[in-house]
Amino acid sequence: MTGPEDGSRPYLPRGVRLRWCAVRGAWFLLAPERAVKLDAVGSAILSALDGERDFAGVVAKLSADFGAPPEQVATDARKFLADLMARRMVEAA
Repeated sequence: MTGPEDGSRPYLPRGVRLRWCAVRGAWFLLAPERAVKLDAVGSAILSALDGERDFAGVVAKLSADFGAPPEQVATDARKFLADLMARRMVEAA
């Protein structure tokens, strides 16, 4: 899969959740029998997924929040989410 399209709505599927670990001081993406430690960029992207905002909306939000060019945000976010979609940790409707 090449990642989410602009009109699709990426979301965390049932059983997958974003959690802060105070002991490790880091965000983790948790799924059954899997955990992925996230950096600041990854946690920001996943925090923007609300199941209602489409990919273009996610890009617009992140671009506005961080003052980054939308084209760069879209490229980075699409690549990141494509990897998680291949691992079945993110889905798109």
